[in-house]
Amino acid sequence: MLHKILRALKRGPAGPVASAPGRAPILDQYVRSLPSDQNALDIFRGDWWSSLPPELPGLVAGQTPLFIDPRIHFAVQALGGVADAQVLELGPLEGGHTYMLEKAGAREVLAVEANVRAYLKCLIAKELLGMKACRFVLGDFEEYLRAAPRRFDAVIACGVIYHLRDPVELIQNLGNVTDRVYVWTQYFVAERLAAIAHMKHRFRTNEVAEVGGFRHTRHRYDYGDFLDTTRFAGGSDEFSHWLSREDLLGAFRHAGFTDITVGEEDLGHANGPCISFVAKKPPRA
Repeated sequence: MLHKILRALKRGPAGPVASAPGRAPILDQYVRSLPSDQNALDIFRGDWWSSLPPELPGLVAGQTPLFIDPRIHFAVQALGGVADAQVLELGPLEGGHTYMLEKAGAREVLAVEANVRAYLKCLIAKELLGMKACRFVLGDFEEYLRAAPRRFDAVIACGVIYHLRDPVELIQNLGNVTDRVYVWTQYFVAERLAAIAHMKHRFRTNEVAEVGGFRHTRHRYDYGDFLDTTRFAGGSDEFSHWLSREDLLGAFRHAGFTDITVGEEDLGHANGPCISFVAKKPPRA
């Protein structure tokens, strides 16, 4: 694992950094300027997705406001709050949602990230923002859920379900660890995706599957040239399976999450239809 991390630190957006003539390459790992927060961000210069929150003025990262994301405001409200809650976050990316959950009062946020570069960016964000209630762990959240090690008051699954090869298995495994889930995901609508130039060629096949007694159709999505950039933030395989809206919500109901509150839904999203919702199990007797 260490060699992967070292390679990640050496690669810039355009590939490995070239050494000055006659200079030992290992010396390129040293920063010789005055210590600063921007130096830490610049380890991944050009690779950040997230813009930083107002608490860090003047620092440059990405463009997407994931540290002040309205989806998480909806999640907290629809979940009934997360004050003093133990929360599991799947795929924190760069720690923006983790930060929002901590600010909302979560007692603990366990954030599981499989992408090495994303994991390291989360650690940078944690350091710069002084996050105390969260812990970032490096590994596969599907394997974590298969092990069902403990229960959580809530799970955040924002932008991850459509990146999985077996989304229904994950949904069913969520039922083993929590009674409350927030989801933002894209879903399959053939005519909508066929109208998006950069998406239409990525869906070629589908298959009927049955997982845990739930019969559904999986639509294969190939990442293709998206895999050629260091900013890739999808799943850990070369393809994933998307679900229709009906199968997506049906899978949650089949797993016991029968109380579903839909927030924002966008059929015209640039990368395909998407939906935001909270799914809950009925109160225990």
